[in-house]
Amino acid sequence: MRSASAVIITFKEDNPRVISTPDLGPSSLATVSAVEVPSGIVPPAAERDSRSGSFLMAVYSNLLFDAMAIPNIGAEFYLGKNWSIAANWMYAWWSRDSRHRYWRTYGGDINARYWFGKTAGVRPLSGHHVGIYGQILTYDFELGGKGYLGDRWTWGAGIAYGYSMPLSRHFNIDFTVGFGYAGGEYKKYHPDEGCYVWESTHRLNWFGPTKAEVSLVWHIGNKGKGGGR
Repeated sequence: MRSASAVIITFKEDNPRVISTPDLGPSSLATVSAVEVPSGIVPPAAERDSRSGSFLMAVYSNLLFDAMAIPNIGAEFYLGKNWSIAANWMYAWWSRDSRHRYWRTYGGDINARYWFGKTAGVRPLSGHHVGIYGQILTYDFELGGKGYLGDRWTWGAGIAYGYSMPLSRHFNIDFTVGFGYAGGEYKKYHPDEGCYVWESTHRLNWFGPTKAEVSLVWHIGNKGKGGGR
C-alpha cells in the first residue's frame, strides 16, 4: 500500500461513567484517564438530606409554670424549611379558703417560629428561633386576703426569641422570652365573713414582657439530617 487512511468515530455519552481498569504497570504505553462526573448528576440517595417529607413534632412543658403548681402541656410541629407552629395550654384550680388563698388560671397561646443557626441546620427544632405569638387566659388569685379576678379573657400578642439546647437524641431544653402587649379587665376584691367583696374594676394595658419559658422538650419522629441513621 502506497498510502492509507483511518477514520476514528467517537460518540458522546450523556451520562459518562468511570470504568475501572487493571494496573498496566509503569512500562505500559497505555494511559488511563478518569472521567469527571458532570455537575448535573444527582448524588447517591445516601448523601441526600432525607428530612424531606419526614415527620417531626415535639411535646413540652414549661418548668416555670410547673414550679408555680400550674400544670401545662404544649405541642410543636415542624413544617419544613425551618418553620414550625406550636400551641400550649395550662390549667390550675387550687383553693385554701381557710387561709384566704385561691389560685385559679387557665389559658394558652399559639406560636409560629422560624429556626436559624448552625444547630438548626443539622437538627430541626433546635438552636435559635424567633417568632410571633398570641395568648389568652383567665385568672383568680387571692393571697393574704387580697384578690385579683380576671373572669373575662385577657389577651396578648408579641414577638419572641429563644434557644433550644439539645440534651440528648430525644430531649432539649428551651429558653424563650417574649415582649408585646396584654390587655383585658380585672377586679380587685377581699374576703369578708365568708363573702367576697368587690372593691374596684381596672383596665389592663401592658406593654413589656408577656412570655417566659424554660421548657423540657421531647422530640418525636425524625431527629435531623440523614433521617433516622
